[in-house]
Amino acid sequence: MDITNALSPHNLSFILEGFGVTLRVAFFAIIFSFFIGCLVGTLRYTKIPVVSPALGILVELIRNLPLLLLIFFTRFALPEVGIKLGVEYSAIVALTVFEGAMISEIVRSGLNSIHKGQIEAARSSGLSYVQTLWHIVLPQGLRRMVPPMVSQFISLLKDTSLAIVISLPELMHQAKIVIGQSYSFVVPVLAVTAILYFAINYALSLVARRLENKWV
Repeated sequence: MDITNALSPHNLSFILEGFGVTLRVAFFAIIFSFFIGCLVGTLRYTKIPVVSPALGILVELIRNLPLLLLIFFTRFALPEVGIKLGVEYSAIVALTVFEGAMISEIVRSGLNSIHKGQIEAARSSGLSYVQTLWHIVLPQGLRRMVPPMVSQFISLLKDTSLAIVISLPELMHQAKIVIGQSYSFVVPVLAVTAILYFAINYALSLVARRLENKWV
């Protein structure tokens, strides 16, 4: 085990560059999947004829596909129909589509968890369906969505490592290249990689706990 050479300034800088790519891809995928998931989950909850069932079929289809397949699809299949994306954009799109489907189920379940009596009381007091959804259902449902949603975002961040198959220069990709220099680099490089993943995921967990305590 060669810690000194494995964690030389050059190698550490190279690994941190990959960590930056991981954070950037995860950030955009989290933002986009959150808005898509909230929209789709809410539309499914409202049970709009044709729209809600169609979205339900689409969500179930995506949720039951391997994320790796979606990554390959965005990178290698889309160019065949004229949609060419860079490696980073391919990873963001694949993660957004997959996680958006997962988030939509969390949102739908959170909204369904609100007791129907509250909705009926709000409607009988003169609030429209949209007002009831916005002022009564969503605020309460959001509190219940925070823990599973953050868990899903943590999974998303870890899933960025799957993009190594399309040569995205993220954390695991860069770590693999450094390890390729010498077998004695395996333990220290993987230890640093694990620490970086743990640090950001633990930070997300703390933020979620704080939000949950604030809203309860």
